[in-house]
Amino acid sequence: MTSNPPNAASGPARESLFVAKKDDDLSSHLHRQLIGGVGVILPFLLLIIAGWRPTEGLPRWEILDSISAYYYTGAVAALVGTLVALAAFLVTYRGYRNEYQERDRIAAIVASAAAIGVAFFPTTAPGELPEPSWWTPQTRTIHYVSAVVLFSAFTFFCFFLFPKRDVKKGEPQPFDKKVRNAFYYFCGVAMLLCMIWAGSAYFTGASIFWPEAIALWFFALSWLVKGHIDWTLGALGSRTRYYGRHPGQFVGDVWKAIVRG
Repeated sequence: MTSNPPNAASGPARESLFVAKKDDDLSSHLHRQLIGGVGVILPFLLLIIAGWRPTEGLPRWEILDSISAYYYTGAVAALVGTLVALAAFLVTYRGYRNEYQERDRIAAIVASAAAIGVAFFPTTAPGELPEPSWWTPQTRTIHYVSAVVLFSAFTFFCFFLFPKRDVKKGEPQPFDKKVRNAFYYFCGVAMLLCMIWAGSAYFTGASIFWPEAIALWFFALSWLVKGHIDWTLGALGSRTRYYGRHPGQFVGDVWKAIVRG
């Protein structure tokens, strides 16, 4: 006698990929994870596409002096498109329905505008490549100011918004919240150090690709943690194990999803 497979309706196959929102949460954890995901993939995306589509006058597969310099490579669409997507995710971020909601909205809108500034006002061209005919030194200045504002907004989230208590005054703070708060502060400090590192290039002439990339990754990690990426990864792991044992159930669930639209 063979046993029937577990009821998917109550098993890992039906487990939510995202932590349930609290009543005062005006955005979704998927929204936060999308913002973080953009920061994770951007440096890798630029390196791969620029190497795959080499630019005459620039060495192939060699890291340029800054992430912004990839505007002048075959990865320009990825750079501008990703920054525009980030701006869209940020400007639609609503935060929480509490006393800090206005700060959440303002910080997100400022960061969104700064991301657009970085995308549409390029820095100086790398190597011997020419800038566009419409480019001026003021374009570069707007780019630098936008980049500083963008990362400053990210650090503001880490220091002053993400760590806010989500429990009533007088109640003890949950241990996991304390751990996450410590991580937010760590990410904020790391981004500040990367900004100082990048700023020192003004005097040393060194590449700022790595300080920019590392700052992006810490920004991304802070948003991923805020979006409870640990829960999502755990749920994905549970689904993978479940469907690995019940491949027929996977086919059935996929078919149901297609039929239901």
